[in-house]
Amino acid sequence: MPDVTKTPNMTKTDATTDALAPGASAPETAAEGHKSQGKPRSLWGDAWYDLRHRPMFWVSSILLLLLLIVAAFPGMFTSADPRDGDLVNNFLTKPELGKVFQPEWFGYDGQGRSIYARVIYGTRASILVGVGVTLAVTFVGGLLGMLAGYFGGWIDSIISRITDIFFGIPFLLGSMVVLNAFTERKVYVVIFALAFLGWTSICRVMRSSVITAKQADYVTAARALGAGTRRILFRHVLPNAMAPTIVVATIALGGYISAEATLSFLGLGLADPTISWGIDIAQGSKDIRDNPHALFFPAGMLSLTVFAFIMLGDAVRDALDPKLR
Repeated sequence: MPDVTKTPNMTKTDATTDALAPGASAPETAAEGHKSQGKPRSLWGDAWYDLRHRPMFWVSSILLLLLLIVAAFPGMFTSADPRDGDLVNNFLTKPELGKVFQPEWFGYDGQGRSIYARVIYGTRASILVGVGVTLAVTFVGGLLGMLAGYFGGWIDSIISRITDIFFGIPFLLGSMVVLNAFTERKVYVVIFALAFLGWTSICRVMRSSVITAKQADYVTAARALGAGTRRILFRHVLPNAMAPTIVVATIALGGYISAEATLSFLGLGLADPTISWGIDIAQGSKDIRDNPHALFFPAGMLSLTVFAFIMLGDAVRDALDPKLR
């Protein structure tokens, strides 16, 4: 006769054996077992988990946070007036690196103005232009790309042909033409000129991402359950198509700051009394042989800022792209 009393123990033993079969592993601790049964992380959760373990992300984030603080509160870092010039303190006054955070730390320019104070106050214009252009091109390009990719047909054809036309215009040359239409070149004017031609790349990236996302099973299921177009777009397609756009926009932000400095250097961007690194680079380049410090410090600050945004964009790209992990 079969031994019925051993059946429960045999069942438990069999279950344990199955759990420890080849290809399966039991959690080593209770905490790990609870974690393995938890809800899996989303794409953004995985990206944040990956970013937290990247030194490049933290270095770039700290640099950008410091730049944002300098742009928002320049008075915390210098008490000198960046527009106050004294010809006594012209190029004859060299940098005094021992006087940290003092007006004479970076020396003075040809008009006797503190280069350190101008570098500090010039951060605001550059950051405003870079962030403003990035937000504008992400909104315009992302919206047009989403409409073209989701609806397709004649909407996609019209938007794609308009994108091709704008894409064929040289970026800096077209920005110069737009800026020449304005008598005053304030920060918002430069933002408009750069965003007028800078949305095409974002539009193409978003279009491709939406075309891929709308073919996913969850979108088909939502459509079968009766979800409307607006709900599908903003609840299912857009969140899953934004990752490539965010990467491109983050990397491009540094490029927009460089474009503003280039236009200001050529005399077509920001102009006095606005303080800009591009303006100071243009003025410092006139006497680069005898007084290179007037060019070195604003150019170095510009390079550091662009480098920080590129590092951040690379870290975000690596975190959001599973193929690069």
